[in-house]
Amino acid sequence: MSPPDAGADLPAAGRTVTLTTPDGVDLAVQDWRRPSSGRDVVLLHGFSQSHQCWRRQTAGMPAERLRLVTYDNRGHGRSAKPAETAAYRDPWRWADELRTVIVGMDLRRPILVAWSYAGRIVLDYLTRHGDGAIGGLVMVGATSTLAPACVGPAAALMTAMGHEDQATADAAAADFIDRCTRLPLADEDATAMRAYTALTPPAVRRALAGRPADYDATLRALGVPVLAIHGEDDAVIRPAMAEHTVRQAGRAELRLYPGVGHMPFWEAPDRFNADLTAFADTCP
Repeated sequence: MSPPDAGADLPAAGRTVTLTTPDGVDLAVQDWRRPSSGRDVVLLHGFSQSHQCWRRQTAGMPAERLRLVTYDNRGHGRSAKPAETAAYRDPWRWADELRTVIVGMDLRRPILVAWSYAGRIVLDYLTRHGDGAIGGLVMVGATSTLAPACVGPAAALMTAMGHEDQATADAAAADFIDRCTRLPLADEDATAMRAYTALTPPAVRRALAGRPADYDATLRALGVPVLAIHGEDDAVIRPAMAEHTVRQAGRAELRLYPGVGHMPFWEAPDRFNADLTAFADTCP
């Protein structure tokens, strides 16, 4: 499907289009463009989540300043959920999925913003396609290595979320959502997050887990600016992950958020939104 018309005004809910990856997976892609929107930005969600996790950006100040594009990764949200394990194990499929969004939405040197597991997706893309088509990279509590020192205690819940017993998987998913923030979520927000987390089947979660994450060479080769944002109290991925990312990348900056867990964009939206828009202004 063709991307939305460049001059089109979007309703508050954004406009969803369907794009199909080279291996035949239909993706639900949302364009949040407003008349005032500028720089293209792609927001990528994490493990067993959906584009809805970015509500405090798509309904907030960044959407006034930036053209935000979100999408549900394969196996997540309203995108297709292939049954075969290979659809989730092959890094080139993830790379080409992101390229499908960049090309299909006619994005011009977008900034890629990756949360959690999506760190792998953007680094798969950069490994395969290089950084010539993007303007910058923001890693938000995002995976760049599987070094044990970088993995937090709550990460084990992701394995339990793939359990074949549905009740066990559901309980682990609810616990995982609770552990993603430093302070308890409001009941309404927790209910919404559990609902879209449940859209990812346990079999997909099992297929996502455990694939290699050897990205040091890719990070070292980057020529675009990199910003790593990480909650100091992240129980899923330790701040050491962001420190590793910054050490490997050449033009990188680290910002730690005190009193914040695994979702800086949700727990500290004003600071995150300001940091994102300021970073966008500096990218070539």
